[in-house]
Amino acid sequence: MLERIGGPEDLKKLTPEETKALAAEIRQELIRTVARNGGHLASNLGVVELTLALHRVFDFSKDKIVFDVGHQSYVHKMVTGRYKDFATLRQHGGLSGFPKRKESPFDCFETGHASTSISAALGMARARDFRGEEHQCIALIGDGALTGGMCYEALNDAGNSNTRMVVILNDNEMSIAPNVGALSLRLTNLRVSSEWQNAKSAMHRFRQIPLVGKPIYRIAHAGKTLAKTALVKGDSIGFFETLGFEYFGPIDGHNIEGLEKTLRKARNFDGPCVIHVKTKKGYGYDKAEERPDIFHGTPPFLVETGDRAEIPEGPSSGHIMATTLAEMAEKDDRIVTITAAMPLGTGLDHFAEKFPKRMLDVGIAEEHAATMAAGLAAGGMRPYYAVYASFFQRCYDQMIHDVAMQRLPVVFLLDRSGVGGEDGQTHHGLFDFAEVLPVPEMTVLAPCDARELTRMIRWTGGDHGPVVIRYARGGSDVPGRKDGPFTPGRWERLRAGKDAAILAVGTMVRQGLKTAALLAERGIQAAVINCSSLKPLDENCMRSLQGIPTFTLEEHMKNGGFGEYLSRWCLDRGLEPPRTVFAVDDMFPQHGSHVLLMKDVGLDPDSIRDRILCDLRGSRNGR
Repeated sequence: MLERIGGPEDLKKLTPEETKALAAEIRQELIRTVARNGGHLASNLGVVELTLALHRVFDFSKDKIVFDVGHQSYVHKMVTGRYKDFATLRQHGGLSGFPKRKESPFDCFETGHASTSISAALGMARARDFRGEEHQCIALIGDGALTGGMCYEALNDAGNSNTRMVVILNDNEMSIAPNVGALSLRLTNLRVSSEWQNAKSAMHRFRQIPLVGKPIYRIAHAGKTLAKTALVKGDSIGFFETLGFEYFGPIDGHNIEGLEKTLRKARNFDGPCVIHVKTKKGYGYDKAEERPDIFHGTPPFLVETGDRAEIPEGPSSGHIMATTLAEMAEKDDRIVTITAAMPLGTGLDHFAEKFPKRMLDVGIAEEHAATMAAGLAAGGMRPYYAVYASFFQRCYDQMIHDVAMQRLPVVFLLDRSGVGGEDGQTHHGLFDFAEVLPVPEMTVLAPCDARELTRMIRWTGGDHGPVVIRYARGGSDVPGRKDGPFTPGRWERLRAGKDAAILAVGTMVRQGLKTAALLAERGIQAAVINCSSLKPLDENCMRSLQGIPTFTLEEHMKNGGFGEYLSRWCLDRGLEPPRTVFAVDDMFPQHGSHVLLMKDVGLDPDSIRDRILCDLRGSRNGR
């Protein structure tokens, strides 16, 4: 059936039974494609019926839908003319795993981080009103994203404005990790409140009694707020209605006919409304239903067993980080760790195995996590906040104002730094050096491998003020390194060479060693320096390299990165700056395998070798 769905208009022609059959076929295609390519499976399996119902009720050639986070938009892509390309999902040059405006006119807004959809949809609704248009604007948001404070700013504004829009709360009782916070408890209370649902159904049945039914129904309906408050513990209905939203639900998110009925009511409602939809993550695939956290974002896997198709790599950097912190925590009861709804992704679940009460999960609230860490530090604790480098962008003001200005001993552990791979633009960790290098009182470190990461973390056990440690997800140990304690402001020479010097940061140390080997084949002996301490820099090393052409390598944007920072530092001291800065130019890299993306941005060893050779030849010719 999928091959016959050229667009949403074809969905509207299907009977209810045909729509259910299509839903089953979509699930099989989701499982097959994600098993082959990797991606977000559990969340997409949970919204199959909801997505189909939305497209059958609304006209998204005019209406607008914003998917919060966006990783649950796979079904939307299939039924909006992209099924023929769905096999290319998350592949280099293929479909993105997130909404992309350039892919389709049905993707009206690009998302990749949580808790943004209500703000975006409200902005679109206001644009519609300013332009005198009539279409509807919808935000589809999971209950996990409601742990983010930006949602409440938007809800408060939207309810106060009385702007016509629809917020669909996809309540699957699970974000990436089990939900935390007061609102999650409120939703749980509402889910189990059969009293309210039974009373609501009885009231509608009573309305059908001839003559007396409708007048009595109107009287009862006038008292609905009192009834809701009395019957529903926690009063989640009242929560939304107090903000100015009409509330519909909760409704079964896997019942297409029921969904369509409610969506038609919301489509015509003149004001802001919330539809509370209950779904099950991983619905239709038992392995994903049993472990929705594992199948939230998964590498390729075997459909029959759910096991990874690839041979598992060694422990991730996050796992090693957490193990190191757990060892330190046994001797230092001041150590606490913090995550913003990512204990598995950052590896802190391994810390929680030993110290469950000392791992604090604040939900999708990165800004709050940073300032709370500052409060913990001011109160005498030693907080370690593990967060993806791309999500750390949300903490910028808190990092400066609440941590650095007070020189508080907070350690920011920035995981998944550099080119992010198949998740694409929203998940590349390419801006963190530019965020932290200009900040006074901040120590900035970037280990080249897990062994150096361990040493850096152990070093932070002293009183060193705020520290940022930036690292990639994993990777083998770099050969040729010496054992010993980490010392900030001191670089490590991994390879000798008199013709050039490659100053490499973090993951680029391996690329630097490969590049030096390629240069040696051309008769160029290049030294390779592991510049793991960016702030402070190693002044003695830089002075020893004067007279030798130097080149910097980093998996970061060129603007604001290590090479630019080092160049200015050298000029201020009358030293010769690096000859060439190898980094990502002024662009947003697409999605694809890490190897292909590194070629795209010119950071593979062959490209680096060619540019260094060209530069050295030019200097010898007097250029």
